[in-house]
Parts: sequence; structure tokens; C-alpha cells
Amino acid sequence: MSDTATSEFGTFDAEGNYIPRAITENDVADADLEDAYSASMVTVEDGQLVEGTVVKIDRDEVLLDIGYKAEGVIPSRELSIRNDADPFEIVKPGEVVEALVLQKEDKEGRLLLSKKRAQYERAWGRIEEVKEADGIVKGNVIEVVKGGLIVDIGLRGFLPASLVELRRVRDLQPYVGKEIEAKIIELDKNRNNVVLSRRGWLEETQREQREEFLDNLKPGEVRTGVVSSVVNFGAFVDLGGMDGLVHVSELSWKHVEHPGSVVAVGDEIEVQVLEVDLSRERISLSLKATQQDPWQEFASDHRAGELVYGRVTKLVPFGSFVQVGDGIEGLVHISEMSAHHVDLPEQVVTPGEELWVKIIDLDLQRRRISLSIKQAAEGGVVAAEYQEHFGEHAYDDEGNYIGAEYSEGQEAWEEYFAEHGTDAPVVAGEEGEAPAAEAPAEAEAVEAEEA
Repeated sequence: MSDTATSEFGTFDAEGNYIPRAITENDVADADLEDAYSASMVTVEDGQLVEGTVVKIDRDEVLLDIGYKAEGVIPSRELSIRNDADPFEIVKPGEVVEALVLQKEDKEGRLLLSKKRAQYERAWGRIEEVKEADGIVKGNVIEVVKGGLIVDIGLRGFLPASLVELRRVRDLQPYVGKEIEAKIIELDKNRNNVVLSRRGWLEETQREQREEFLDNLKPGEVRTGVVSSVVNFGAFVDLGGMDGLVHVSELSWKHVEHPGSVVAVGDEIEVQVLEVDLSRERISLSLKATQQDPWQEFASDHRAGELVYGRVTKLVPFGSFVQVGDGIEGLVHISEMSAHHVDLPEQVVTPGEELWVKIIDLDLQRRRISLSIKQAAEGGVVAAEYQEHFGEHAYDDEGNYIGAEYSEGQEAWEEYFAEHGTDAPVVAGEEGEAPAAEAPAEAEAVEAEEA
């Protein structure tokens, strides 16, 4: 046996006496012990970034061991850029996190820290680099605010509602919790202002798709689309790749007061492509081009000299407008209202009144019809669609009038005479003419004589 024996717990001398293992050596004098203790502690200053381990989590605060003489306190409001965040969801016990020193010692002697401000400082440097490189940022949508969304990109980035999609979104709530990508369009650290644009990112990523879509879209094509928005000057239609505009003048063959009276958001409609502007990436569409032109239809079924039945829609100083078909209005000039001089249209007709008028001119190209009440009183051939009102035996094989039973047209004439205090005889006119055709002119002559 050797003179000495060793052990992991100590040693033994030759006589077998145990000598404990030395744990440490007192190489610091008592006077220097406080200095040595202080030197082993982390030094901090206000505004400094530090790292520490989460040692305790409460509802109101989190305790962080950063190696300082006392544990640092992170108030719950300083944990996250999210409002009313739950501390238990933000950090976990034992997790190493970075924090910024807010105050070395508050009035209660505590070291106050902020996790979100440390995150904010780190994020600014990264975001400035992204903005400089014209790159994109990713983040979760954490809140809907007035005018847009708040996106967590290490700090609170504001995404305006108009820049969320390629077209304005009405309901922003479904975006909360989703990760999105966006471009930075405004950055101001002094004002803590970061403005994002997801639309800018979408436009950039979809540019090639849009170019391909526009290249394949040709004027004259008929496409099916969905109305995406309705504005005062028309309606935007999603064609499945891009939106095109149907101007209010292209919504209907009729006069349109507001586009909302013709289409609504969500309507699926067929439209014709009018124009594709590749440089401006704009598509002009027409809804009325996919519908039958009522003027063309009217012109093909009518000719000058025919009698048609209509309703007075509006009075103007120079005459009155009469609707003679669906979306078709013609003008009765004041000189064509009566065989006698008329000072004002209301002396002869009133809005809403129904009466016979004669077509004296039909200009399809200019979409104008000139009508005459005066000449209607002189008789003429009744338009085909009204002939059935005179009975099935009222016309011969050539369509000439040969006599009829009581009709709406005759009733209209009777109302006219009743208004003027004259009986309305029910007689047939000459061949091809309406019943009682001469009566209004005779009535006017009687009135003139009496005057």
C-alpha cells in the first residue's frame, strides 16, 4: 500500500488520516470581498439591451434573471405589442428573452425592463434594411383598427384597408390571426410610424399573371364575371384574374340614374370586352353589349307613318317626350302637338297620360324618334303589336284595318274627347287607318270655332 491514498472526496496521509478535498481557496482578503461580489454582478444602464431567463410569470408581470443583484421586472404591458396580451402566452418559465432596461431603479427599488421595446429596437434595424432593399415583411394580423389592420412585424405596422387586397375589402375581421406578406411604403422612427401595403406585394407577385391575362383578353370577347364593387360612375367586375370597369353608360340601353339600380356586389354577369389598355392595365367592359339593343329591335319592327301607343314621360318647353317602347322615348315637338297653335305642352298633354302618336321620323344612328300627336289624329296604319287590340277580325290579310270591336286605343280616344267635352263616335276610318281617326281634328276645329 502506498504512503498516501486518494479519494474523489479528499485524501489520506501515511497514517490514514483523512484530508478533505479543497473546495476553494480564500484568495480574497476580507476588505476586497465586497468588490469581488460587485464585480461578479451584471452592470446595467437605462436603455441598455440585456438577456435573461424567465423565473416567474404572473398576470401583471414577469420576473427575469439577468445576473443583476435583483431580478428584473417586466410589466405585462411591456411584454408584447399586442394589447391585453396574456403573459402566459408570451413567455414560458426558463425561456431566455431579450429586454430593454427602462429604469435601473424605480421608487420601489425594482429594475424595470421591457420585452416589447427590445423587440421594437431590433425590429427597426431589420425593417430599415428591408425598406432600403425594397423587400417584404411577414407578420401576423393582430388587430382591426379604424381604417385598417395592425400587423405584428416586431412592432406595430399599420396596413390601410385600401391596401389589403387588389380591391377594397369591406370586412377586415377574417384577416385577424393570419400571417401576411407586405411591402413597406412609409417608415418614420421618430413618429413610430410604419405603413404597409399588401396590395403592393400582390401587384408585384401577380404582375406576370396579369400580363398573361391581359395578353389573352381580346376586345369583342364575352366573359363571365362577378361584380366586385359598385361606384357612382359604374361597376367593377372580377373576370377571374383582374377587375374590369363597366362604365355607367355601358350598363344598360336605358338611362341609368345610379349603377346600383342595375347590378349589385356578388352578381354574376356576362360582359363584353370593349378595350384592353396594356400600358395602364385597365379593362373596359360593357354589359349592355351582351343584351339586345331595344332601338335596333324597335327600328326593325316600325317605320315612319305608323301609329304607336305611348305614355307621356316628361314635358319640356319645346314639347313632350313619349315612351313608345321598353327604353324607347320619342319627342313630340310643340309644333306637332295640335293642329292649332300651342304655347305650352301642358295645354295638350300631362305626364303619365297615354295616347296615340304617329312616327314621323326614325333615326337609328342618332337614336332619335320624332312623333306627332297632330298627325296621329289624321289617321294612319297602326303598328303590328297594337293591331290585336282591335280584335282578331279587325284586319285583312295585308294588315289593313277593316273594322274592330271596342279597344284600348278607342278608349284612349274617348278619354281625349271626354276631356274636351265632346262625344266620341266609334267609327272605322279608311282602309288601313285607326278607328275614329278624324275625330280629334274635328274636335279641335269645333273648339277653334267656339273660341
